Formats: sequence, C-alpha cells, structure tokens
Amino acid sequence: MRILVVEDDVGIAQGLRTNLRQRGYAVDVCDGVAVAWAALRAESFDAVLLDLGLADGDGSTLLQRLRSSQGALPDPAMPVLIMTARDGVQARIAGLDQGADDYLTKPFDMDELEARLRALLRRAGGRAQPLVRHGAIELNPATRTVQLHGQRVEISPREFAVLRLLMESPGRVLSRRQLEERLYDWESIVDSNAIEVHIHHLRRKLGSQCIQTMRGVGYFMPQELP
Repeated sequence: MRILVVEDDVGIAQGLRTNLRQRGYAVDVCDGVAVAWAALRAESFDAVLLDLGLADGDGSTLLQRLRSSQGALPDPAMPVLIMTARDGVQARIAGLDQGADDYLTKPFDMDELEARLRALLRRAGGRAQPLVRHGAIELNPATRTVQLHGQRVEISPREFAVLRLLMESPGRVLSRRQLEERLYDWESIVDSNAIEVHIHHLRRKLGSQCIQTMRGVGYFMPQELP
C-alpha cells in the first residue's frame, strides 16, 4: 500500500516515513500544497495523511481541490486522514465536512494512526472484516501475517504487499507497472524483475495456482481457489 504524507515539519515527516515503512507501507512525503497536488495528479496513492498547517497554504485547500477534482486525479475518492494540532471541535467538524475520512490530533500514537489507516483502507476496499480471506489463504493486515489452511506461512514484507493487492481484488488483472506503483515509493530502487520474483516466491509458498499470469497483461488471483 502506498501512502502520501503531506507534512512540512521535517522531523514529523521523516518519523512517519520511517515508521510506516517499517510497517510495510510505501511512503512518499510532500511538504506543501503545490507539490502534493502535483504528486496526486501524477501518481496513484492508497491514502493521504494530511497536515493542515503547511508552509504554502492550508491543507484544507488541498482537500477541497482533491474532492472536487472531477476526473483530474487518478482517484479523487482516496481516503484522507487529517493529522493536525488543531484540536477544537469546530476544526474537526470542518475537516470532516470538507471531505476528510478521519481526523487525528497531534501528538498521536503510531499504533493508533496505523489502526485508523487500516480502517480507512478497509472501507475504501469495500470490506467490513479486518481479515482478508480467499480460498484457504487468510491475510491479516494488522499483524502482517498469512496463513494457509490455518498454518502460518512466512513471507517477506514485499510478498505480503503483492499478495494483499491481489487478494483484495480477485479476478482483477494488475500489470507489473500497477503493482510497482503501489509497492514502491520515489526513493525505492526497483529491479526490473522484482515483481516476477515476488510472484514466484508466493507461488512456491502458497501453491502454483494461487496467482495466475495473463500473458502480456499482468497477474491475477482466480475468483475461485481451493
């Protein structure tokens, strides 16, 4: 999952980047409204963590532009979590009414932030259950663990990310480029065959039929799995 952090405090931004990366997310950071808007127009993100007090304007301006983009963005409905020191009731109401999906005041606990982020991603994916199940495979985003027939399977963070994307949309074909865009941030160095390697490892651990290839198009998880 790829997250855009819009935060102009360098220390907070770097702390979020480091912590979320350790938890398996790809994270990009922007320090202002203008650069964040350019990033949102050019790239696909799964969620935005948005500060309100930015150097070149108010984060609410970016939020309003995002929600009224009318096709200018890859996904104008992407979840937005406001994270700000503005803790007044009216500020929270205004943020939610402007289109934010959640509101968290600083300082906050990283475990709570990630729990809220998981909930946003779950709702955005149309799921009510915290676990992702398909066939005999069960994936737990909270603990970042995978089970096959009730037995835990050890997989790497990147393999987990690939599996999660495919499991959340069974039958949908994702190209290598689409997978790379969701797994790697701007600072990542991506080997040309990285996705193929992750797919190979997942097939070896979970069964050769769990992920199938549509030649020349991409990869998908069948609608029905044993």
